[in-house]
Amino acid sequence: MKRTLIIGATSNPSRYAYLAAQKLRNYGHPIILVGRKKGSALGEEIHQEKTNWEDVDTVTLYINPSHQPEYYDYIVSLNPKRVIFNPGTENPDFKNILLAKNIIPIEGCTLVMLSIGQY
Repeated sequence: MKRTLIIGATSNPSRYAYLAAQKLRNYGHPIILVGRKKGSALGEEIHQEKTNWEDVDTVTLYINPSHQPEYYDYIVSLNPKRVIFNPGTENPDFKNILLAKNIIPIEGCTLVMLSIGQY
């Protein structure tokens, strides 16, 4: 199972970040939630601080590219295998940073990838 950090996590069940958290758990992937607002989702705390989590396989983004620069160093420091840019989060500048650090950037949808067995 792939430990996944969701950046842009929310307690709002109608948002895609929430649906992704739910689906990741349903598929057995451990999740870590990081968001701009405190709260909880699916019984998990939504963290605001940039904690140095260990063994993060995947980071999946649900934040606008204009908010991503504050997370660049943090995400790179976690040394994930890949970062998923969900629709609306695509960011060529960050993609190039990741490639330079041997982290695979993927422009895709976490929900679709799980549904079709390509997560």
